Amino acid sequence: MSKRPYLNVIASAVLFGLSTPLSKLLLEDLSPLALAGLLYLGASVGLTLYSIGHKVFLKNKEDPSPPLRKHDWPWLAGSILAGGIVAPVCLMFGLDRLSGYAASLLLNLEGIATALIAVFIFKESAGRRIWLALVFMTCAGVFLSWDPGRNEFAVTGSLLVLAAIIGWGLDNNLMRKISDKSPVQITRIKGLAAGVFSLGTAIALGSKMSSWVAAAAGLVLGAFSYGLSLVFFIKALRGIGAFRTGAFFSFAPFVGTLVSLLVLPEPARWVLVPGAILMGLGVALIISERHAHRHRHERLVHEHAHTHGDSHHFHAHKGPGAEPHAHEHEHEELDHVHGHWPDVHHRHEH
Repeated sequence: MSKRPYLNVIASAVLFGLSTPLSKLLLEDLSPLALAGLLYLGASVGLTLYSIGHKVFLKNKEDPSPPLRKHDWPWLAGSILAGGIVAPVCLMFGLDRLSGYAASLLLNLEGIATALIAVFIFKESAGRRIWLALVFMTCAGVFLSWDPGRNEFAVTGSLLVLAAIIGWGLDNNLMRKISDKSPVQITRIKGLAAGVFSLGTAIALGSKMSSWVAAAAGLVLGAFSYGLSLVFFIKALRGIGAFRTGAFFSFAPFVGTLVSLLVLPEPARWVLVPGAILMGLGVALIISERHAHRHRHERLVHEHAHTHGDSHHFHAHKGPGAEPHAHEHEHEELDHVHGHWPDVHHRHEH
């Protein structure tokens, strides 16, 4: 069981964690709606430039992931609506009404929202160890962000951030359905659609954009904290499913809190120590998980990037078959036992 998916979600969490405190700074010169649009537009622009550079300088190292197909578009459309339009707009308006600490505290609930939707709506499996890890990491976020001396939980701001959390929780699960397709293509389309909608609406409403420097900074921040972060997130979804990715992504507010201490006038406090310990326990529980049982694979025909040599890919090829590669292939019915996560081959119920 490869640990690469966890490296992907750590990278995603770190990059996204930077966005909350830095967005708080940019809201001084940009309206929440304009900033939401710039962040996603920056994601699309940044990955478009990456794709161009990739083709020019790495001609023989193309992304092996298959492109989106017709049956994938409804899932992507739902993801764009929930996570690309509703969630970021709600978050930016919520940030405008809350402190960086308060917003970071509430954002810890995204992992819980993702987990609950994954288990009760999309029927993803999760054992006691993963639930316990989610509890530890959520409590860690509470320690890191909570300050009883503050009175900044405005009802409207809190409800807006909670709406963003639910939107992203749904988005994470919808994205899982197409996580075997090209993450760069998915992010480029999602960023363009969400960015054009939010930024276009902001311009039409005459929203504040008092600094071109801030606007450019929003695009750059979006390229990394939304664009590159989402690419890593989709790769993690592909390998370990929405529940585990969402739980591990609870690491993002930890990064946001630490960065807030550096860039915002918010002093360090003793709660950093128990928060860091709980976060470490949660990470250790998730990484050390072992999941194996006898399970049956029904006959399946699908397309995704893969290599040969595991128990699921022994099919014959026409052509050179360089690895990793992607093509439509058939899995015969199979009954066996081995360690696995809820990746593209193991989304069975328990």
